[in-house]
Order: sequence, then structure tokens, then C-alpha cells
Amino acid sequence: MDTLENLMSFLDNSPSCFHAVNNLSRRLIDEGYTPLTEGGMWNLTPGGKYFVTRNQSAIIAFRIPMEIPQSFMLAASHSDRPCFKVKEKPEMDTAGLYVRLAVERYGGMLMAPWMDRPLSIAGRVLVETENGAESRLVDLDQDLCMIPSVAIHMNRKANDGFTYNPAVDMIPLMGSMETKGRFRQLVAEAAKCDQEQILGMDLFLYNRDKARVWGANQEYLSARALDDLQCAWATMEGFLQAKPGKSVPVCCVFDNEEVGSSTMQGADSNFLEVTLGRICEETGMNYRRALARSFMVSADNAHALHPNHPEYADPNHRPAMNGGIVIKFNANQRYTTDGISSAIFRKVCRKAEVPTQTFCNRADLAGGSTLGNISTTHVSISTVDVGLPQLAMHSCYETSGVKDAQYLAKAMASLYELSLVPTEQGLELV
Repeated sequence: MDTLENLMSFLDNSPSCFHAVNNLSRRLIDEGYTPLTEGGMWNLTPGGKYFVTRNQSAIIAFRIPMEIPQSFMLAASHSDRPCFKVKEKPEMDTAGLYVRLAVERYGGMLMAPWMDRPLSIAGRVLVETENGAESRLVDLDQDLCMIPSVAIHMNRKANDGFTYNPAVDMIPLMGSMETKGRFRQLVAEAAKCDQEQILGMDLFLYNRDKARVWGANQEYLSARALDDLQCAWATMEGFLQAKPGKSVPVCCVFDNEEVGSSTMQGADSNFLEVTLGRICEETGMNYRRALARSFMVSADNAHALHPNHPEYADPNHRPAMNGGIVIKFNANQRYTTDGISSAIFRKVCRKAEVPTQTFCNRADLAGGSTLGNISTTHVSISTVDVGLPQLAMHSCYETSGVKDAQYLAKAMASLYELSLVPTEQGLELV
């Protein structure tokens, strides 16, 4: 399977954050990595390869060099995407004719693209067993429901900037009244349990459309959750491809970036701080000195120039799909990039022969933030914010270039092989 097919397979088989982290875990195990638990003993050895997960939706992978390391080389991305979460009591009787599913928004989404397309449900279910509660991943994997638009005859303002009410307009239709009670039955079948064994659920709607390559020269890739599974895949690929270096290579995928990261599995948690601390304890590294010599790439997708609205882009900062990795800047530190971190990353990309671009918001348009500036409040190291250029960010079906994920994987493989040393001017690559 070539690189693009590998990426598309990962995207198609990751309908929820839990599935994404499970797929990354399986890949690491196939590559000889040992799974650790936060509550267990760690016995790290030189040359060892390890990973640890939290909440089944965040993962940190790392390797131990043969010699005592002095620093960390890190990348961070996220596993979640804006979508609809299924409520605890989902079935809603409607007008004596329909069964709809009660859902609520997760993250800042574009709502209109969710309409009039087949949707399914995936996530995890907690099942009561003889050995206690067991978490099982489920994917109902069928055209289960749809959010129907209102006909233009009934809403003449539908094309005039209509405002959607998520409690009214965005409730998915599952079936006729004859299907009442069917939802929990379907979930139990997917979890391979009886309905009475279900103790809890974290389930989300997802768009059923598969990843596609398209365009006159087949230059574009469209898929669900490109933001940010494209970066999660690329940074992990670079991590696995990198040759051994003198630093500890670390690849992080956090959860809940789309809702602020302030969860126990988000970038605003102690997950990374605790993991790095335990690595230092096991290897004899000095934690504070190591952080002063470390570097992080915060990888979360960036906005490409929109073909129908080029006016939304800053005149001098117009990333193009297939144009290379985007280095993101913001004067108010919504992104962490500064002169030092951008210089370090550009040197890495030049060494790897990977093109780079730059992004700044147009001065009168407020942009989003990402996980870099949140993570650095806990683990304060030099960090650059980068992303892959895409269209339709926060839609349920997004578009990017076919080349850019491989550019990031190649750059990260080069970065992971290097180390940093403090200088009077800051940090220098060696």
C-alpha cells in the first residue's frame, strides 16, 4: 500500500477519536512498540520503544536512545473533530410518525454540510461483564440516519444566510415509529452484548462518505476529519520512519482540542508532563535541563486560499494546497511560532527538501487557536505551530492536497533525528 492509500485507509477506518487512537496503537504494536499503562510500573531500557494511552482517545509514543539523552523532540496533534454527539437518551418520538435521535454539537462546526447525506454512528460502549466494565469500540457502519433540509417552498430564505438552530434543524431522522427501540438494539449488536449490559456510551455521528482523490490532475484529497487526523497520521509516520538520534523522539495525539483541550486527555492536561517526567526518572535525564533543550511541532491543519473567496486571506500569506507545510503566525500568540522556532523548523524542512509556506490571519478576521500554546503552559519548550493547507475546515467533509501529508511526514522524520543545544541566541540544531 502506497503512502496516499495508507493515509486514506487510516481516515476511512477512524470514524471516531477512539478508533483513530486504536488504529495508531495497532500500528505501533506492529512496529514492535510496547504498550504501557499509567498506573503500572515502567521499565524503560536503552533502545526500547513504547507508547501509553489515556481515555482511549489520546496517545503518546516514544523511543529511548542507546545513550542517556539530553532532550526531547516532540510533535503534537489531536484525534477529535467537530461533530454531533449522541445524547444519553437518544430516541425522540416526533409527530407520531418518526423516530429522531437527540444529539448536541461537539466543537465549532459548519452545520449545513451535515444535511442530506447518509450518516452513521461510532464510538465506544461500556459493557458490564463478569470481570467488570469493559470498553468496546463500535461502528454501526450503515446508512443509519440523515438530517433532511427543509424544502425551499417552506423556507424561502434558505439561500439568504439562514441561521440553523441545532436543537431544531440539525436533529437526524432514524426511521418510522416502527423503529422505536431499535437504536439501543443496534448499539448492543455492534458491542456484541445484551442491551441490559450497556453501562455507558460515548457515541458520535459521522459522515459515511469515504476518502476520495479528485481533480483534473487528481491533485486533491477529500475526506472526513482531515483536521486533524491528517497531521496525526503524518507526524506518526515521520516518527516511525526516523532513524535513531540522541534525543528522545515523542509523538503525541491529544483529544478534545475542538472544545478547548481542558480535559484529562487534552493538551491542557498533565498527560505529557507526567509522561516526560517518568521518562526522565527511568533514564536518568534531568527534567528541567531536558526541557530547555527540547523542541515541539504543534501540528494542526491550516487554511488554504479559498478559490471563491480569496479576499478572506491575508494578501501576503496565502497557503496553497500541495504547496508544502504551513508555518502559522499570530501576534497575540494564538499560535506559538516565533522567530526562533520558525527558524529551527525551516532549517529542518530545508534539510529534508520539503517546501514551507506561511499563514497569518487577515488583520480584521479573528482566527482559531490550537494545542501548541495550551500544551506549553504545562511543558514550556520552544514550539512551532504548523499545519497542512485545506479547504472547508470544520465541515464533515474537508479537502486538502495529495502531497502535503507526505511533506510533513518527511520533515518530521528529519526533525526526530536531530538534537538542539542552547546558545546565547537561543537554540541550535545539531
